[in-house]
Amino acid sequence: MMSGRRILRLSFDLPPDADAELPERLRRLLEDFTPRVQLLEDGALLDLTGASRWWQRDARGITELVQLRVLAYFGVRSSAAVAGTPMLAAMACALTPLGRRTVIDDSPEAISAFLRPRPVRELPGVGGKTAALLGEYGLHTVGDVADVPQHTLQRPLGARAGRTLHEHARGHDTTAVDPTPAPASLSTEHRFPRDELDPAAHRRILLALADDLGARLRATNQIATGVTCTIRYADQTSTRRSRTLPEATQHTVLLARTAYTLYDSLGLQRAQVRSITLRADALQPADRATRQLTLDASDDKPLAIEAVADRARARYGHQVIYPAALAITAPPSERPGRARPPQ
Repeated sequence: MMSGRRILRLSFDLPPDADAELPERLRRLLEDFTPRVQLLEDGALLDLTGASRWWQRDARGITELVQLRVLAYFGVRSSAAVAGTPMLAAMACALTPLGRRTVIDDSPEAISAFLRPRPVRELPGVGGKTAALLGEYGLHTVGDVADVPQHTLQRPLGARAGRTLHEHARGHDTTAVDPTPAPASLSTEHRFPRDELDPAAHRRILLALADDLGARLRATNQIATGVTCTIRYADQTSTRRSRTLPEATQHTVLLARTAYTLYDSLGLQRAQVRSITLRADALQPADRATRQLTLDASDDKPLAIEAVADRARARYGHQVIYPAALAITAPPSERPGRARPPQ
């Protein structure tokens, strides 16, 4: 289905110590090409549909110029992909190496050639459990899903999820590029000194990152409504999973539980992990927080300990007290720090 749109997805290789003002400077540069720019955590979406006539270049030519200027002005390398929808552009960008670009022609043949061989787990909204469920029915690729009637998908997945998956598998996506600034987020990252295979080490780092995020949220009187975990591997590829929290929070124990759930959903087996990033999404003022009532008094104990730890850290420094599970890792001076400022 031809949409006539030309959507550019950029993925930036931002340094961990990037200036907090860098995203806004990148936005201003990208808006020189089109006013419809949507900044993302690790990149941007640009609607180039009306830009070709002004720049007298096709979408590939504009993309080359964008990447060149981002590198020249800010020293930031990027991967890029252009397609007729944000979904296709994002999927293609995830497969494109740094410094390169992929262009999917806006024709049914080109869209099918790209989309149908892809593993079904690459479609947006398909996590490990959904992919496993589809696999039980023999649906392993996007083409497999596209060939199944919509009502067949709706039986195991539900009406809404089945309909959405069927549309995505056929390349249909009506999402628009939204230039409205995204809600603020807070990120922290740990880069292993060598590629790490041990899942136990991965989980300890997730706890350390959740501990750092929680302390920073409480110090700034903010709550997070979602959590995103990004795993980068030795081959420079990465996997990202996000989850909306049942209730917005700033507490380490709740952030850590969600981080573990996201990690487990990836089903990693002896993966060579180079870095882990944990992000608190869609921040809000803490006075908007609500808490589900519970009859289990033990739920309050970690929060009471957390308050004591915060007071000790405020007086003696962040590394003076931390979860016991982290004591078997590197010394406090080498624990994951505050790698990224609020965005």
